[in-house]
Amino acid sequence: MGRPNTAFVLAAGLGTRMRPLTDVTPKPLVRLGGRALLDHALDRLADAGITRAIVNVHYLADQIEAHLAGRTNPSIEISDERTLLLDTGGGVRRALPRLGQGPFVVHNSDTVWLESGPSNIATLIDAWDDARMDALLLLADRRRCLGYDGAGDFSMDHAGRLSRRPTGGTSEFVFAGVSVAHPRLLAGFDDDVFSLNGPWNAALAKGRLWGVVLDGFWMHVGTPAALAEAERRLAEGEPERA
Repeated sequence: MGRPNTAFVLAAGLGTRMRPLTDVTPKPLVRLGGRALLDHALDRLADAGITRAIVNVHYLADQIEAHLAGRTNPSIEISDERTLLLDTGGGVRRALPRLGQGPFVVHNSDTVWLESGPSNIATLIDAWDDARMDALLLLADRRRCLGYDGAGDFSMDHAGRLSRRPTGGTSEFVFAGVSVAHPRLLAGFDDDVFSLNGPWNAALAKGRLWGVVLDGFWMHVGTPAALAEAERRLAEGEPERA
């Protein structure tokens, strides 16, 4: 199917943990380093060769549409979820007819990172293997991140195949908010509202969920405190590890 050139960007969430900033501003338009979080995502996608992005909207959708109206790189299409918030899986499923028959990128709008080398998204895209994968996730080292204090999401074997964190245990990696997916990932998932975790678990059971480790310092900007710390990291760089 060739190299993905289309992305689905998740920008429809309510942003409740970012209040009071999101009382009047949708979370994707909260500014970090002088740019909206959404523009951080779209700029990285454009740098990786993505030419077209479908952005879903729900909360304060008019503001997001107005913000994106003049954007041409990547070109923007809106997936309107004003009447019903569809969650991550439902949002992708709604957009499938517009995403095409080949693999595409999925990007959360609240995930950013410090990047000094090659594009991590381009590296992720280059690692896609259609014969072996239904989804390929970008993962962050749990020790090199901001805004996350959990026990990890996934472990990865030497080849890159993923397994879930064991119950009560820990895993080395956390999902960094970006993935490549093929439409077949959603096969059999017919509900309007559902998370991508269900399709990921189905792919995992078939050995078709894989990962690539992000080269950089990952920042989940989900709260005002995380936003303030992310501003500091943009200015000062990655903190030294003990």
